[in-house]
Amino acid sequence: MQKNYKNIIQESLSKKKADYKEIRIEETVSTRINYNGKTRENVSINSHFGGSARSMSNGGWGFTSFNEIEQAPTKMNESIELANFSKNPSFKIHQNSPKKITLPAEVKKDPRSIKLSEKISLLDHYKDILLKDKKIQGCEVVYGDTERKVVFADSEGNEIEQSFIHVILRIAANSSDGNDLLQSGFSIGSLGDYSIVENLDEKVLESVKKSIDLIKAPKITGQETTVVLDQILAGVFVHEAFGHLSEADNVYENKRLQDILKLGKKFGNSDLNITDGAKIPNLRGSFEFDDEGTPSSITPLIRDGVLVGRLHSKETASKMSEKTTGNARAISYAYPPIVRMTNTIIENGSNTKEEIINDTKDGLYVKNWYGGMTEHEMFTFSSAETYKIENGEIKETLRPVKLSGNLFTTLKNINGIANDLEINQGGGCGKGGQSPLPVSNGSPHIRINNCLVSSG
Repeated sequence: MQKNYKNIIQESLSKKKADYKEIRIEETVSTRINYNGKTRENVSINSHFGGSARSMSNGGWGFTSFNEIEQAPTKMNESIELANFSKNPSFKIHQNSPKKITLPAEVKKDPRSIKLSEKISLLDHYKDILLKDKKIQGCEVVYGDTERKVVFADSEGNEIEQSFIHVILRIAANSSDGNDLLQSGFSIGSLGDYSIVENLDEKVLESVKKSIDLIKAPKITGQETTVVLDQILAGVFVHEAFGHLSEADNVYENKRLQDILKLGKKFGNSDLNITDGAKIPNLRGSFEFDDEGTPSSITPLIRDGVLVGRLHSKETASKMSEKTTGNARAISYAYPPIVRMTNTIIENGSNTKEEIINDTKDGLYVKNWYGGMTEHEMFTFSSAETYKIENGEIKETLRPVKLSGNLFTTLKNINGIANDLEINQGGGCGKGGQSPLPVSNGSPHIRINNCLVSSG
């Protein structure tokens, strides 16, 4: 934290009386390279600098943002005035032992050390592989890396500086049967490791082959059947369908969800365990302190099929009389922190993938994902790959399918959890207009009985 920052921050925190005050100052530098087919549509390097002031008074929040550090004291006064306009039930901010700490970015192979020309050359190479086969009618290549430094201080005495470096890559090959666009691809990401985007020729060629295979693949009719989900699709399922319902602001604001999501209630079989936590190291959702200065944690959500926890900000923990979990996050200084997931996983079971497949007489093996949506406990997801399972063997390729259902019914219908947990770091989460927030999700292979599937 630079000295001039410190003086201005302390001046801001000493302003008008409020129950709680905090300042965030943030600097980001990001590189984006996008291809649509043969065309390199975008090459950009963007820098952003700014900050925010937030205060709480008599249960009401005030929030303002700024782009010049000298504005911080004035903006803090404005936030206090805004907070005083609110008339909400008062609550007590949970206090941690204050920390004064600087945490550097986790780095393995630093993307900042790679020339822009080298990045473009590598992505050109992948684009050429994708388009070499004439049956491929288009492709998508999206690369990004971001360096983010956040300085946080509050009226409780915290002074925390954290730095992060993120790397992402999305690659997809597009084909068509003359009517429908067909796509196969993958998304990957890392916390500070450029090497994940290197040496992907085999993976790119696999996407080309799978996209071409879809051209002659048959569609299925709507049915209720057994499905085996791979680690990526199961990870998306736990994030989207269950994770958002674990965010305490969603629960606190909805009386119906409060009744449904009571701690101690059974939601699945005894082998179902779900966890979220930024304290899980070296993932895109990992950090030591959230955007309220609360230490990160590993939070059990479901243990042995029973709901045992949820994700909190300082406010929701106070209002629900539960422990803080360090899940208050903001996508940038322009937004206040809200309750968000970090790294959300279904933990390993005792089966192997092979045992689960061999024990499935009739069903579908669904992999990867191609979009989805949730509304409270109802969900719909699209697989990117689908294969028929017959008598315990994976057979023909089918067109992608949609999986739909009620979360709580579906959790109870999970009757096989493998021991091959993998983490997907290629996605981002959206909530409250803040997207894409860096997160990770993962799971072993899981089997779900009586799942409604339809043609994608």
